[in-house]
Amino acid sequence: MKPLLDRGVLVELDELADGSIGRPSRPLDVSPTVGTFVGIKLTGDHLFAVVTDVRANPIRNLDVELSQTDPSAVTRRIADVIADLEPTNLRGVGISLGGLARKGDVLEAPFLGWRDVHLAQPLAERLAVPVVLENDLVALAEAERWFGLGRGLPGFAVITIGAGVGYALVINGEVVRSPDAGVGTGGHIPLDPLGPYCVEGHKGCSQAMLTIGAIAAQASAALQRTVSFDDALKLAEEGEPAARAIVEAAGDALGRLIALTANLTLQSSVVLAGDGIAVYRLVADRVAQRIASERSSRAQTVSIHVDSSGFRAWARGAAAVAIQDAVGRLTAEH
Repeated sequence: MKPLLDRGVLVELDELADGSIGRPSRPLDVSPTVGTFVGIKLTGDHLFAVVTDVRANPIRNLDVELSQTDPSAVTRRIADVIADLEPTNLRGVGISLGGLARKGDVLEAPFLGWRDVHLAQPLAERLAVPVVLENDLVALAEAERWFGLGRGLPGFAVITIGAGVGYALVINGEVVRSPDAGVGTGGHIPLDPLGPYCVEGHKGCSQAMLTIGAIAAQASAALQRTVSFDDALKLAEEGEPAARAIVEAAGDALGRLIALTANLTLQSSVVLAGDGIAVYRLVADRVAQRIASERSSRAQTVSIHVDSSGFRAWARGAAAVAIQDAVGRLTAEH
């Protein structure tokens, strides 16, 4: 580690006395002066970008629409956005998207209509900096593990609520990267046998019960007028009976999903994230009751950690994997 200290990549923190015999230890941290990183989150119609320091603290951000989604047009758009952000001493770029990504290639990205797209290397050549490509849920889990609510936790699950329901897992300090990571296995878990149908015909699944679109659609149908997700939550908070019933059913479903996750993974910590996570605030007590009813009384109490940063958490996740890549390359050099 001395070469990294000499180069200013790592810095020593205050001495930490742990009660053992000998000199107190001096924890190390990455120096905030190493440089900046850009994280890019791609959806089917938007590009969300953030500039961060090496600790993934946001510095600037920019959200733009994607009028074209063919790979060459998106590559140009990414380069233009990064130029507009004017990052200082840019050290790397991370890109995350919903789908399967391997070694810089997009194997499949349904929202963009992509299959077998070579993305990272052409963009790296254009930008003259390393570019890392990752599934958005894996990237978010890495950000929570290194810099966020999961820091210091040996294992936890990440559940996201937004346009879909996402799921990622950290065990023994490592994000699980299996062939199924990014397939969307958390999206259609059955949660309520009496619930509504999702667009794929599954009754009461997580997609049908918890997503922004599902809650808005249920409220619109019940009230016979167009109701947005935010309006549905506001009406529920004000006590409107139909909206309240819909949000409470979502709370029961979320509690069951968390209980299932904890029971099957043997991890008792859960990080909730995504731009639809505001529903949890209204039904936290109901979620806790449902978790308790579906867990063994001898099991550990599930601890819930809420990342309230909304959609920008996804772009920060992309920056985190770029930071990890840069630190890994510096460590390998020494």
